[in-house]
Amino acid sequence: MGKITKNKKAALDKLQKDRVYSLDEASALVKEITYTKFDASVDIDVRLGVDPRKANQMVRGVVTLPHGTGKEVRVLALVTPDKEQEATDAGADYVGLDDYIEKIKGGWTDVDVIITMPPVMGKVGPVGRILGPRGLMPNPKSGTVTMDVGSAVREVKQGKIDFKVDKFGIVHTSIGKVSFEASKIRENAQEFISTINKLKPVAAKGTYIKSIYLSSTMSPGIKVEPKSFSD
Repeated sequence: MGKITKNKKAALDKLQKDRVYSLDEASALVKEITYTKFDASVDIDVRLGVDPRKANQMVRGVVTLPHGTGKEVRVLALVTPDKEQEATDAGADYVGLDDYIEKIKGGWTDVDVIITMPPVMGKVGPVGRILGPRGLMPNPKSGTVTMDVGSAVREVKQGKIDFKVDKFGIVHTSIGKVSFEASKIRENAQEFISTINKLKPVAAKGTYIKSIYLSSTMSPGIKVEPKSFSD
């Protein structure tokens, strides 16, 4: 068994074993048990009562967090020349089409989100084998394939995130930074869980949200009472 570090022990000492915390308590506690020297991300893990192997129980969606994620999101807009200025004005970090398609073919994927338009998907499709495994392939369902390029770029920059349940029935994502006020962590978490609830599949039976944990980079997980998200 590995040695427990001083900071890890201090964090565990602040957590009461087997206790389930309210969202208010957890939002404050996650800040107290984080000892990283950098501004750690605040993550949420939600175990759902669904079978992701069945298409009618897949949970996938997008949510715009009221206080953003705290991360600098690098956006590539693959658009036609008439849309380049719109994408630039909205805050896209990289704007173009053919030149960036060639860069991607050469292995360049130094971005977080790619936004494109339906008319150019024929050019984007061939690089799907590169973008897909990295989670970068634009998708109409997540709003990253659209003619309203400016709005799509702004939403991503302001904290819009795409999520889906994994093969174990868990949804995991970051909802902020430890430097956020506890109230902002709470409100981001509430918005996320509200969206998860709206996406409940009709085919899902029994308890939908089985457990929720809040944590930060390298911190222990804090079990949160699901009912406290609607308080």
